[in-house]
Amino acid sequence: MRTERSARTIGLGTNALASSIVLVCRKRPEDAPQTTRRTLIAQLRRELHPALKKLQESNIAPVDLAQAAIGPGMGVFSRYSSVLEADGSEMTVRSALQVINEQVDAYFNEQVGSLDTESRFCVDLYLQNAYEDIPFGEAEILSTAKGAHIPNMVNHGVLYAKAGKVHLVKREDLPQAVLLDETNIWLLTQQLTYAMETGGIEQCAKQAAALYGSNAEHAKDLAYRLYTVAEQKGWTSEAFAYNALVVSWPDIQSRAAELKAQQPEQLDLF
Repeated sequence: MRTERSARTIGLGTNALASSIVLVCRKRPEDAPQTTRRTLIAQLRRELHPALKKLQESNIAPVDLAQAAIGPGMGVFSRYSSVLEADGSEMTVRSALQVINEQVDAYFNEQVGSLDTESRFCVDLYLQNAYEDIPFGEAEILSTAKGAHIPNMVNHGVLYAKAGKVHLVKREDLPQAVLLDETNIWLLTQQLTYAMETGGIEQCAKQAAALYGSNAEHAKDLAYRLYTVAEQKGWTSEAFAYNALVVSWPDIQSRAAELKAQQPEQLDLF
């Protein structure tokens, strides 16, 4: 819930509330059943994953998503009188929150799993090493597992591979021109994130306007996953960059639509 006025007065150096996350509590029936950890996880997959999709579609900021997921997750956990662990003990609220967070990660991993092979490789390499070097042999094992090819990714401009070392190419060194039919979602995400970092909504909208079909939305969805990785790793500037892209997405879409409606000669994309 966006509850705060953007034009309100904020003191210098003050952390100010931008939105509120509201939990609605209802009394549990006295005859609520017991369940097991296994059943709880299965129920979370059925109910929490669609809830996360709705949160993404509503464009909730990645920084708020983990907290927002507590509501639908605890809604599943608290409908039971107790949840039994494998040893017969009752699951604690702390353990339930850990299970919910694991399912949030599982949801984003499923989204990554549906991407093109090169993007899946890049996400895994980012998770392991960010933009640091790894030995070529290790990169080759990972690329084989993902069905990707290192020479193709080098030619694509997303990967550096020389002298037995491999690393992801940083955003500022990637090709900046967005191709109309670009299918590498990792590359698109980095291009849009860099455009947002350097040129704000206007420049990012110009990049998004050049894309075909739903690839821009897939790039925005990947930004959610990359935010969670960066946040967990403590990569503050990386997390901030992905969060900024998602938060600004409605304005980017609106401006991109305006640019698309203009005559081609009026649209200076690059």
